[in-house]
Formats: sequence, C-alpha cells, structure tokens
Amino acid sequence: MSSSGEPFMIKVPGSSANLGPGFDSVGLAVNRYLTLTVKPADQWHFQSASDELKDVPVGADNLICQVALHVAAKLGKELPPCEVVMESDIPLARGLGSSAAAIVAGIELANQLLGEPLTAEEKVRFASLWEGHPDNVAASVYGGLVIGTHTEEKTEVLFGGVPELDLILLVPSEELKTKKARGVLPDTLSYQQAVRGSSVANVLVAAMLQGDWEKAGAMMTEDVFHHPYRKELVPHLEEVMTVAVKETEAYGAALSGAGPTMLCIAPYQRGQGVQDVLQRRFPDFQVELLKPASEGITVQKNVEKETIIR
Repeated sequence: MSSSGEPFMIKVPGSSANLGPGFDSVGLAVNRYLTLTVKPADQWHFQSASDELKDVPVGADNLICQVALHVAAKLGKELPPCEVVMESDIPLARGLGSSAAAIVAGIELANQLLGEPLTAEEKVRFASLWEGHPDNVAASVYGGLVIGTHTEEKTEVLFGGVPELDLILLVPSEELKTKKARGVLPDTLSYQQAVRGSSVANVLVAAMLQGDWEKAGAMMTEDVFHHPYRKELVPHLEEVMTVAVKETEAYGAALSGAGPTMLCIAPYQRGQGVQDVLQRRFPDFQVELLKPASEGITVQKNVEKETIIR
C-alpha cells in the first residue's frame, strides 16, 4: 500500500562489506534479495515462508517495522498499519548484510507510506545512523560499489559504479554474530599500523575505481584492521585467501563483512571455475556464485492482489 492506498512491493539487495581493508567504508551490493509485499491492515503483521526469516518477530517489534516507525517519527508523521509478506534469500548472520537490508527496507516502507519524501542520500543517512556505518546500507540503497564515511554529524557516500565481476562466496554452516566479531577487535592501533592500514585501503579503492581488479585483489589480503583479529573466529580464512589466489583465477579474497562468509572476486564470467575448485577444496562450505547487484532499492507499485496472497 503506497500513500495512494494501493499494494506495493519493495526489493532490497544484500551486500558484502569491507572487501578486506575498506573496513566500515566499502560495500558491494550482491544479487541476493529481501522482498516486502505490503497491503493495508488493521494492525502491523509480518509473515514469511522463507527459511531465512522463520524466527523473526511478526508484530510491531519486527526490525523493519521499528525502523519504519522511527523514520516516520523523525519526520513528524504516523504510519498506517500494514500486512507485510517478507521473502529473503539473504542468509542471516553470515556477513551478507541481512540486517542492513532489513533496515533499508524499513526506511523505504516508511518512504512509500508517506508519499516518498526521502532522497537516496537521506535514506543512506537514516540507515547509517541506525546501523552505525554506511557500507552495507549504502550498497543496499544504491546497488553496485559504494565507498563511504560516517559520523553522528554527517554521512558521505560515493557511488563507484557496478563492477563487471563474478563473486564467489564460501558460506560456513555456523552463524557469526556481528557483536561477537566486533568484540575481538582492538580498541586502538599504533600510529604505524593505522598509516599502513589506511594506505592499503586507499590503494584498494583507487584500484577498484580504475578497474584494476588484480591490484584490488592483492590489497584485499593485506588488511590490518580486522582480518588479523577475526581469523581466530574464522579458522579457514587464511587458507581460503591463499587457495583462491594460487589455485584459481580469483583476484583475491576477504571476509564478507564481519564473516564468517568469505568473498572471492573473479574475472567476469570466469567464476564457475573458481567455484568448482573451491567447492572441491572446501567441501564443508556452501560455495555459491553471485553477481554484483546493479540496482539498489526497487519499488513495484500497483501490485496485483493475487501476488500478495500467501
């Protein structure tokens, strides 16, 4: 139901953040999606048949609803309650931006119900304030590659285009909560380490924007901000990074977000071979071939009522 009262559908891509040294700053949208189908109701109710969403709250305590109500309150508005059918193929707590996609979906839900008052920049700002950093949420808003910085005072994000790459994900069966992955990080780095980390991140971004993916891949494995600390939580990380570069055509590999999923970037339309090698070498992981998502939030209006009956 848009501001006109008609049912509508919101589709938001998942994302992979950091790409190694671009910590809390670089994000890449991936072609996994959270979809909401929305229609009027007497009270808020969320439902889903997707395995990834089977345990999420069904009432106003749902994260998507909390975000939507928060945005409306900030704009001095109230939202009409809705029936929301959720579908998702973004795995939870695996480093693929599932919570960021939900946050962005909640912002767009409010945006649609209020007559679309928000710009893309405002959506990113709301989402970054909620999430604490812009990498995943900005990728979900814009699609493609994003580079950003965020403080309580302001959020700055640049769109880096849609890379022509194949993405190979190695997804362990176990979850890794972001809170735990954040807990192993140090409070401070030495000045020398900070300079090194910053320089590697600078080269990563410059290489990506120039399309030099071999250089970008090399920088992915040189991170000093989080890989050295999180590898104890993801025991296969170093082995995956080595195998990907030495035994396949992949340019490089890194943790996806906080992990435990690991992301490899490979030449366009060459990812199948990389996937095959990695699946043989790491049979206990789910190894999947994905693409960068070329679009961020999309909204389909005037959805036929038959499509929202479950």
